[in-house]
Amino acid sequence: MSSDRLIYDITPFTHLDYPGKLAAVAWFAGCNMRCMYCYNSDIVFSKEGSYTVDDLLALLKRRIGLLDAVVLSGGEPTLHELEPICRAIKTMGFSIKLDTNGLRPDRIADLVAKKLVDYIALDFKAGSEKFGYITGSSRYERFRETLDFLIGRDFDFEVRTTVHADLLSPDDINNMMKVLKNRGYNRTYYLQNFIETPNNIANITKPSAEFDRQSLGDLLPTKWRN
Repeated sequence: MSSDRLIYDITPFTHLDYPGKLAAVAWFAGCNMRCMYCYNSDIVFSKEGSYTVDDLLALLKRRIGLLDAVVLSGGEPTLHELEPICRAIKTMGFSIKLDTNGLRPDRIADLVAKKLVDYIALDFKAGSEKFGYITGSSRYERFRETLDFLIGRDFDFEVRTTVHADLLSPDDINNMMKVLKNRGYNRTYYLQNFIETPNNIANITKPSAEFDRQSLGDLLPTKWRN
């Protein structure tokens, strides 16, 4: 494996990040978005992390029989060449979850086709009208390409959205549900509360008003986290 320090940090144990599994989390350095609310800004702007892939594999080797899975998160892990990393993790018997913004549909499709990931959490940052404003990226169509690919496969995944009431209104979320429903998504849509931290990309604080959950429609089953 490469001696490059691709991994910003490693969480050796979590029961929250992979549904139904005990997992470690590898936080990959760098991102191709600049989401206003992102509390991982140190990771996003990092060109190098503190750990190599070999460091991760050594930790996992010590946890065979203790953990079920590994979460590849970030930042944006698909900026890196994940295939050899996933193959090495798979040889140890771990399941793999990928957290992604969907802007690398080519790499995601390749990993799924080769059965190198078992579960994907796809971040739906905003509808097309607000996507660029919230994420700093104009590549909404790439996200949608990933969404369509996953919907068209027999593959276990979820779609999730971080909600800050000053950035996304109930109407925005309802319209995003329409997009998902119209494209064939019929799973649970996960909504995550914004977490206020001392350090996020846009230095935003808690919303000026509560998000009105009662105004959400019922096009899809929804579940709130945090």
